[in-house]
Amino acid sequence: MTPERFEKLKAILTSRQMDLTVVMENVHKPHNLAAVARSCDAVGVFETHAISEMQDVVLRPRAASGSRKWVGVRRHGSVDEAYGHLRSKGFRILCAHFDEEAVDFRSVDFTQPTALVVGAELEGITDEAVEKADGSIIVPMLGMVQSLNVSVATALILYEAQRQRQEKGMYDERSMDDETYRTLLFEWGYPRLVPYYKKQGKPYPDMDDEGYLVLEEPRGKGLPLP
Repeated sequence: MTPERFEKLKAILTSRQMDLTVVMENVHKPHNLAAVARSCDAVGVFETHAISEMQDVVLRPRAASGSRKWVGVRRHGSVDEAYGHLRSKGFRILCAHFDEEAVDFRSVDFTQPTALVVGAELEGITDEAVEKADGSIIVPMLGMVQSLNVSVATALILYEAQRQRQEKGMYDERSMDDETYRTLLFEWGYPRLVPYYKKQGKPYPDMDDEGYLVLEEPRGKGLPLP
């Protein structure tokens, strides 16, 4: 890993927003999953959530354009499981859903810990997910068609969140804890070495100020080339 790439990875991890996330309820189409993941990566979302009875929520490599490597997906089997996890982390839960109490997404304070719930295009968000959320938001539309593709609506809302957070300087200070930061910095910087350390049950090595590994064991003891 070059020092330049090391600095880029540090900057990306520093800007990751640990208290902004997207919850996809029964969104299974690979191109929609991938598009949402790309938008999340672009605005600095650390992790997304998927509510699905399917055991695996898969992003196809070609559709994801590499975003699946940079943005995690945590699967939940039910609305209660997902909402319980998010509320334990202090998130306010908002559904992208039209109802009588829904407000314009631009009027929402996205500098607060926020989980945005989106649903599949045809079915939308379930009544259970809406009723158990903290509120609903809408993207105002003036045309004949009163719906947007799930990935488009998600991107619009996320970029409003990004705008607000940038104005408040929230991308300038790292909110990620030290352990997660060091772990991801190594895994992103030296992905070929990760299987070796996990198989050996060894902690990841330290890195110096330029991203070079500080190794306690000499090369050639089964350690692969980075």
